[in-house]
Amino acid sequence: MNFDLAEEQKMLADQVRGLLAEQSSPDRLRHLVDTGAEWDESLWRTLSELGFLGARISEDYGGLGLGDLDLGVISEELGRAVAAVPFHASIVCAADAIQHFGSAEQKEAWLPKLASGEVVGTLAHAEGLSGWWPATSQVRFEKGALTGMKAPVGEGGVAGMAVVYCNYKSKSALALVDLTSDRVTRRKRAGFDHLRAQYALEFDQAPASLLEASVENEAGVRALIDRMSVQAAFEAIGGAESCVYMARDYAMDRQIFGRSLASYQAIKHKLADILVATEFARSNAFFAGWASDNSPEDLAVAAAAVRLSAVSAYEQAARENLQIHGGIGYTFEADCHFHYRRERTLAITLGPRQYWADRLISGISGTQTEAA
Repeated sequence: MNFDLAEEQKMLADQVRGLLAEQSSPDRLRHLVDTGAEWDESLWRTLSELGFLGARISEDYGGLGLGDLDLGVISEELGRAVAAVPFHASIVCAADAIQHFGSAEQKEAWLPKLASGEVVGTLAHAEGLSGWWPATSQVRFEKGALTGMKAPVGEGGVAGMAVVYCNYKSKSALALVDLTSDRVTRRKRAGFDHLRAQYALEFDQAPASLLEASVENEAGVRALIDRMSVQAAFEAIGGAESCVYMARDYAMDRQIFGRSLASYQAIKHKLADILVATEFARSNAFFAGWASDNSPEDLAVAAAAVRLSAVSAYEQAARENLQIHGGIGYTFEADCHFHYRRERTLAITLGPRQYWADRLISGISGTQTEAA
């Protein structure tokens, strides 16, 4: 494998980064928070117009048909800007699930809408204290309808459809449900990240359609989870690198006792440590992205490894960024809190650290991990 991005991928990264610098600045994020907006609709439309939403979706359904590493380039840039768009929920999760498990009719019905941004999708898998990927889901699919509750569900307020991890005849499965149905109740949950709201979704005989290929397909669903974790890791890496340079720039500008804060050895060590952690996670991400496209047998271990290293790197970077900024870093006017909030959200997206540590150990040893 190549340990660097191809020129086309670097150009893609530059294009996305330039767009986000213009349309997703920290001041824009503060405006969204002040106005109570859960997402940036204008940025979402622009991403759609430029074709980024269809990056991983097949050309047959209005997408670009790019690979997972290409998608990771976009995820990383969105993470760098802490962009307030449901890209992960809609494109990384919902669209990927439909593309791999959906029938021709289901793909035709939903993938073009997801690629164009006409509809926002999400993934509903967690069931509170029952677990993130419960072995036996309490949400049941019977006679073409879903009954039960899922929480927390990221982007549950802006999504128009959901892929729901459910129980079908005592077997695990995925089902598609239209969230605009009057049989679906959405309740917003208190959350830490103002720009990635969490919801509880209650289904009362909500009309749904089963993704037939997902029924009792444990290996396929695990691979889906792994691909989603790789993209979440790319997002965390983008955020971590942003923290590195945010802390560096502040330390170079800040004068203390007549000299630059960056001149102190302790600050240099902090910056070096978070940069090393970020680059270590990035190398894992490149391999995981490559494995997702080229070596499925290596994906399980690679996904767990990058998931753990990226979450740890982002946590360390976000915390040290706050510490280096000092008291001002904890204010709303500073930009540090955007990353700290997003880091905390990503830390539990798709399952907590212990779940992924178990996945890594089981992947290395060749055993299976129980659902968390």
